[in-house]
Amino acid sequence: MNTEIECPGDADDEGPAAEPDQEQLRARTTRRLERSMGSLGTAAVARMEERLGWFRRMSAQDRSWIGLVAQSGVAAFVDWFRNPVRGRPAITVEVFGTAPRELTRSVSLQQTVDMIRVVIDVVEGQVDDLAAPGGVQQLREDILRYTREVAFSSAKVYARAAEARGAWDARLEALVVDALLHGDHEDGLQTWGSALGWTHTPVIAVAGSAGHENGGKVLDDLRAAARRMSHDVLAGMQGDRAVVVVGVGDRYRPEELPTAAAEPLTGLFGPGPVVVGPAVPDLRAAGASARAAISGLRAAVAWPDAPRPVLAEDLLPERALQGDSEARKQLVEEIYRPLLGAGSPLLDTLSVYLEHASSLEATARMLFVHPNTVRYRLSRIAELTGRTPSDGRGSFVLRVAVALGRMTEAEES
Repeated sequence: MNTEIECPGDADDEGPAAEPDQEQLRARTTRRLERSMGSLGTAAVARMEERLGWFRRMSAQDRSWIGLVAQSGVAAFVDWFRNPVRGRPAITVEVFGTAPRELTRSVSLQQTVDMIRVVIDVVEGQVDDLAAPGGVQQLREDILRYTREVAFSSAKVYARAAEARGAWDARLEALVVDALLHGDHEDGLQTWGSALGWTHTPVIAVAGSAGHENGGKVLDDLRAAARRMSHDVLAGMQGDRAVVVVGVGDRYRPEELPTAAAEPLTGLFGPGPVVVGPAVPDLRAAGASARAAISGLRAAVAWPDAPRPVLAEDLLPERALQGDSEARKQLVEEIYRPLLGAGSPLLDTLSVYLEHASSLEATARMLFVHPNTVRYRLSRIAELTGRTPSDGRGSFVLRVAVALGRMTEAEES
């Protein structure tokens, strides 16, 4: 018949007459741990002050919270050590539940690992004094088990915080993109951008189809690619279209923007055109770039041979024909009015040239001038507008701009 040896008083300090079993050793070690909880927590905080520079630089309030976390960790360990048959300890609630959620923003995961390491060192350094005679090995093994669970739970706390932050960021991104496209809440854009860590300018918008892929995956791929290039990025879905707003910084020369910044992202969109809005100085002005990109994406079907990506400004005639008032205004202001201001010979020459199938000789005959005069006037037109009348695409843009300009004049008269 088995009989249990009774150990009156603090027999664990003097040692029993016979070899105690594991449960007795655990009970005696638990009593020692309970008496030492306060001093262990205090020693851990003092060691963090000594070894961790980031801890010394924290506010008094955050240091106080971390001290409570350390005390709770020791208390939770003692409670678990007393009765380990409960299985895996609920570290997340018992330890980290004492601190506010905001503490995860003040303390990084790496800093949490450093903190855990310090607490472990403090406890392990006193194992010989904390354990009852014969219980040193048992206490060491349980400390290892418990600290492993603390490490895993730390990772879970930060993973959940990151997941929640990611979900919030995604909702805020969608809100910002929607505001940019609709021209709403412009006063709040800079604030929202700051909340998302937005720092880079200038800014471009890129729009394309999400294809048959999951829209969320397309946006995730676009965000990841932009961030690998050290760009700020906002991404959202508009129906089946993916819209990306990118802060590109100063890595590109002005003449390279926006095509060079958009090209690495183009392959991540679905099939079909990818349209790049004009570069703008900051996030507040990004709505103009985003709206131009979306307008160009709708109109790009009219230019099947457009490059990929294509600039929204290269789709001005298609956008104007579809009813984009900004595109119409831009064509009139950038092409028609400069020609009108340069004098009637240029505008008349262009009109005749376009009406006579881009023939120099036919134009010269109709205007009663030498063909070289026509050549000179056409070169002046190209200089003023950036569009070459003899080029197929250039002549189309010029024809639409002149037609819109004349209609605008008629409306204003």
